Amino acid sequence: MKHRIVVLGAGYAGVHVAANVARRMVSADVGITVVNAEPDFVQRLRLHQLAAGQDVEAPRLAEVFAGTGVRLRLARVTAIDPEAGVVAVADAGGGGGGEIGYDTLVYALGSRGADRGVPGAAEYAFDVAGRPAALRLRERLDGVGDGGRVVVVGDGLTGIETATEIAESRPGLSVALVARGELGAPLSPGARGHLRRACERLGVDVRERTEVEAVEAARVLCTGGTALASDATVWTAGFAVDPIAAAGGLDVTEHGRIVVDRTMRSRSHPNVYAAGDSVHAVRDNGRPLPMSCASAGETGRQATAAILGRLTGREVPHTRLTYVGNHISLGRRDGILQFVDAEGRAKPTYVGGRKAARIKSGILNMSLWATRHPTFGLPHRRRRPTPVPDVSAGREDGRVAAS
Repeated sequence: MKHRIVVLGAGYAGVHVAANVARRMVSADVGITVVNAEPDFVQRLRLHQLAAGQDVEAPRLAEVFAGTGVRLRLARVTAIDPEAGVVAVADAGGGGGGEIGYDTLVYALGSRGADRGVPGAAEYAFDVAGRPAALRLRERLDGVGDGGRVVVVGDGLTGIETATEIAESRPGLSVALVARGELGAPLSPGARGHLRRACERLGVDVRERTEVEAVEAARVLCTGGTALASDATVWTAGFAVDPIAAAGGLDVTEHGRIVVDRTMRSRSHPNVYAAGDSVHAVRDNGRPLPMSCASAGETGRQATAAILGRLTGREVPHTRLTYVGNHISLGRRDGILQFVDAEGRAKPTYVGGRKAARIKSGILNMSLWATRHPTFGLPHRRRRPTPVPDVSAGREDGRVAAS
């Protein structure tokens, strides 16, 4: 009987885990299914570019997994039952659904935009947390045209990148960026200065220390009675994970991220692994990894190593879990590379300007290439699972270890 591995989500983490496990295991023994709602791989770190009107590659997942032995199921995950070992899905296009059984589950559904309960944000604001959402914003900006007003709420990395990208790509629009605190507060003093100069150069109207109380169809209401006229409001003031993991009974944090051990295995359900934004992974210095593409890569590698080790009866290695810094694009020709120390605090030095923009572009291009060729450089030798006795049946039936 094949050991069934089901991977939920085909982002950076999900693609890596599925393809790498498939390359290293004998296909006659292990079957791998990836469940994803869209047929394309989404470069999430470039969605602000897509929204601004630029062309962003979206490779077909069927082509990404071609020749790997991975089966792709285009469906939306609606629930998980870790006690029964099944995932409930609704097929893409409304063609029905059903359940998918698993022996090992990899939860990599990522995150989505969070409106934080602000009135009107869900109804009237756009976001760039997914490809369909970014395309809706792009269509809206096309309809607004020159002279339109865009308000970006949230001064995290996504907000900064979105505001500067729209301002550079669509100079006929007026762009405002609403920041709860000081603009670029987590950055070093030099990087903050660079960010301010970039916003000034691009004409971004920065509203610091401003709280948004409500979003309406044509304006954003702020504390103190300030109202910002807006033809397109973009909400980037936070991200949240889907409640599916919590609803299924997995041990999660107060924010819904799955609690795991050092190998990315759920502390409450040993046959479930998590990677990417969905996981609460603790770095080697005791601090949690932030939601990011880099974290998806690190947690994905650790989950892969753990699954392979346990399936084949080998020692499970501890791969690196570190976070070295933040990359912020400021349009296509400017950027900031801010390194951080072990505590996550900004180091005094930073890289800015065209050099930082080229470095980030190179990293993103490399990530896309690695996704298109997910098994490049891996050993060709495939391993077989280690049979374990079926205790409940009182006999050995060839099922493989997953714990």
